[in-house]
Amino acid sequence: MRTLEKISAGENYNAVAVGEMAQLGEYTLQIAPDCTIPGKVFVGAALAATGAELSFQSYPPGSETGFLHTHKSHEEIYIFIKGKGEFQVDGSIFPITEGAIVRVAQKGKRSVRNTGNDSLVMICVQYKADTFNENDAFDGEILQEKVVW
Repeated sequence: MRTLEKISAGENYNAVAVGEMAQLGEYTLQIAPDCTIPGKVFVGAALAATGAELSFQSYPPGSETGFLHTHKSHEEIYIFIKGKGEFQVDGSIFPITEGAIVRVAQKGKRSVRNTGNDSLVMICVQYKADTFNENDAFDGEILQEKVVW
């Protein structure tokens, strides 16, 4: 089983690498004694993230999530970076391809499947629902310091 590579860390940051997207299949996530998800890796804990969880997943051709799921308090954003497949939310099924982005509210019953001939690769961002407002979009502060490389 593959593990995350720690790149660097400091007081205000952590950096890790999952490796090449073609090698995501080397990860395995055990979510219950009888439920293992191949090709999935969570990175939030390794990054010490405090506001969201982030995962990468690769579905081989012909594979699927294999179950529907919801969340108690989290929304998810799925970003598809390779391949093609179908996404299902509340019984609605629609095509997804590289570049597709899907947001699902916590109560949405969701699942994914690969309908293509290549791996379907996605990034999933999970975060607590109803916590972002219009003021948050302007939270960044541009500093008057010179960037030195």
